[in-house]
Amino acid sequence: MKRGFYLVMAAQAFSSLADNALFIAAIALIQELHGPDWLAPMMKWSFALAYVVLAAFVGALADSFPKGRVMFSTNALKVAGCLLMFSYASIGVAPEYQTYLVCAAYAVVGIGAAAYSPAKYGIVTEMLPPHMLVKGNSWIEGLTVFSIILGTVLGGLLISSTVSSALLNHSFIGSLVHTPAEAAILVIAFVYLLAALCNLLIPRTHVRYPPQQKNPIRLVTTFWGYVCVLWKDKLGQITLAVTTLFWGAGATLQLIVIEWGRSHLGYQLDKASMLMGVAALGTVVGSILAGRIPLRRALSVLPMGAAMGLIVLMMPLVYQPWSVYLLLLLTGASAGFFVVPMNALLQHRGHVLLSAGHSIAVQNFNEQLNILLMVAMYTLLLWLQLPINVIIVIFGTVVAVLMLVFIRWSKRNLRANPELLDQIGQEGHGRALDSSH
Repeated sequence: MKRGFYLVMAAQAFSSLADNALFIAAIALIQELHGPDWLAPMMKWSFALAYVVLAAFVGALADSFPKGRVMFSTNALKVAGCLLMFSYASIGVAPEYQTYLVCAAYAVVGIGAAAYSPAKYGIVTEMLPPHMLVKGNSWIEGLTVFSIILGTVLGGLLISSTVSSALLNHSFIGSLVHTPAEAAILVIAFVYLLAALCNLLIPRTHVRYPPQQKNPIRLVTTFWGYVCVLWKDKLGQITLAVTTLFWGAGATLQLIVIEWGRSHLGYQLDKASMLMGVAALGTVVGSILAGRIPLRRALSVLPMGAAMGLIVLMMPLVYQPWSVYLLLLLTGASAGFFVVPMNALLQHRGHVLLSAGHSIAVQNFNEQLNILLMVAMYTLLLWLQLPINVIIVIFGTVVAVLMLVFIRWSKRNLRANPELLDQIGQEGHGRALDSSH
C-alpha cells in the first residue's frame, strides 16, 4: 500500500467517527429541546437527501480537482454544520423552531458527506491496481465500520452525565456551550478538523480526467446517462442492486436498533447507541474475512446478504445481554462479509466503464435514494404506531426476499453471458465514455 492510501484511511476513519458520533449527539440535542420523535429519522432522511440531490454534480467536482483537496473542503463544511447546530439560541431562533434548525444543520453536514464520498472512494481506484481493490476496500470498509463503533460509543459517552459534566466544567468549553449535547457537538467538530488535516497531507495522484461539464442541465442529463450505463451492465446491475439494498437497510437498521433498545430492552439513548457499535464490531470482523476473497469470486458472497435478513428476524426473541450482543455481532459480520466484495466489484466495474468520481456518484445516488425510501417507510410505520418488533419482522423479511431475488438474477446473467467473469479485473477506465463519442 502507498503512503497516501494510509492517509486516506486515517481521514476516512476520523470523518466517519465524527459522522456517527454527531448523529447520536444531534438526537440528544433534539431531546434536550423537547423535539418530536420523528425528527431523528427525519435527520437521517435529510442527510441522505443531499446525496440524491447533488449526485449529478459531486462526481464532476471530484474529477475536476485533486481529491485530497476536495476531501479537505468537504470536511470543513461538516465543521460549519456542527457550529450551526448549536447556534440555535445565539442567532435568535424561536424555541418552537430550534429543533428544525438542528435538522437543517445536520443536512449541511450531509452536503459535505455527499461531496466527500466520490473523492474518498475515487482516490482509492486511482491509488490501487484492480487486483488490490478488494484488499483496499476491506481496509477502508473495516476502518469505516470500526469508526462507526467508536463513533457510536463516543457519541454515547459524550452525552453521558459523567463526561458531559467534565466537559461543561472545563473553562474553555463551558464558555462556548451550555448543555451536554452542545458540548458533545463541539468536541465532534474538532474530530472533523483532524480529518481535514489528514486530507491536506494526501499526496496528489496526478490522474487527470477530461474537462468536466459545468452546465447544470447537461450535468443532470449526462449523469442520468451514467446511471443507465451501470444499470444496463450485467455485472454492474447486480452489484449496484445489492449495495443499494445494503446501505438502505443499514441506515434503517441503525434507527431500528436505537428504538428496539429503548422499547424492547428498556435502554436509554447512551446505552442504546452502544448496541449499534456491537453490530458494527461484527461488520469489522466480516470485512476483514472478506478481504481474503479474490475480486473474481466476489459474486459468491451473495447468500450472506440473505442470511443477514434472516438473522435480523430473531431480534424480537432475545432479551439477555449475551444473546443481544451475539445476535448483533452475527448481523454485522454477515453484512460486512458480503458488502466488501460487492463494493469492490462495483467500484472496479464503474471505474472501467465510467470514471472514479462519476461511478461513485452513481453508486451514492442509488444507495441514498434507497435510504430515503426505506427510512421514509420506517417513519411511516412509526407514525402508524406499529410495535418495533413487528417492524423488525417486516424489515428482515424484505431484506431476505430481495437478496434471494438478486441471487437468482445474478445466476441468470452468468448463464446467459459466461464471459462476464473474464471482464472482472480488466484494466483501464472510461470505456463507456469513449464509446459514446
